[in-house]
Amino acid sequence: MPEFWYGLFPVGFALALGAYLLALKIRLFAVVDTIWATGMGVGALIYYLMSAPGNVRGAAALAIMLFWSGRLSLHLLRDRILRGKEDPRYAALAKHWGERANFRFLFVFLGQIPLVALFLVPFSLAVGHTQPDWRVLDSLGILIAVTALAGELVADRQLARFRADEGNTGKVCRQGLWRYTRHPNYFFEWLHWFAYVAFAWGPPQAWLSFVGPVMMYLFLRYITGVPFAERSSLKSRGEAYRDYQKSTNTFFPWRPQRDHNS
Repeated sequence: MPEFWYGLFPVGFALALGAYLLALKIRLFAVVDTIWATGMGVGALIYYLMSAPGNVRGAAALAIMLFWSGRLSLHLLRDRILRGKEDPRYAALAKHWGERANFRFLFVFLGQIPLVALFLVPFSLAVGHTQPDWRVLDSLGILIAVTALAGELVADRQLARFRADEGNTGKVCRQGLWRYTRHPNYFFEWLHWFAYVAFAWGPPQAWLSFVGPVMMYLFLRYITGVPFAERSSLKSRGEAYRDYQKSTNTFFPWRPQRDHNS
């Protein structure tokens, strides 16, 4: 589908520029995250309609991507944009960049489009798998997707319920999934990308589908996810969070070293 990739960049850059101008107007750089979340769903839908695979595998991959994209987009819209709540990551960048922040954020916004294109590769390989029969691997892909999406939803709700209790102010959530990893939402977000690997597996080029889980792990664990979240939690919860770090795995769920009542 060369025409899809050729068309993705100019249209995507135009939309990213529009989102950037909106962010400047409302003074909320968290708008940038909606480019990534919504762009993945829209891009996947357009690719699917243009490729017209005509098999259940492609439809399943599309349904998973649209559910993931829709849920994340609504979360960002409700939790940040409608509330006018700036993401601490972007607030820190704006402070660090000072007077040049507005100009440098332009490249952050435009940079979302190559990322969308990169992460659409596993999806395109899953949709492009032309074997008509439903395979065990396809069922595995469904199982991975359902587990990942359900796990992320449960983790978000557990944290929201914990934070809603005023008695937990300044404390660390160690309930449910948060007892086994400090970032269960990020873990399940990463796990979700293996669904497309399962759908895509078979043709010689299927190994390229690993770009999804590999790149997502690097971003979440070392760039945009865990480092910022850890610094923010240490700043707001201090020793309680340092104790949490000592007892609980950073990313992959595992039994905590010891139980806590805090």
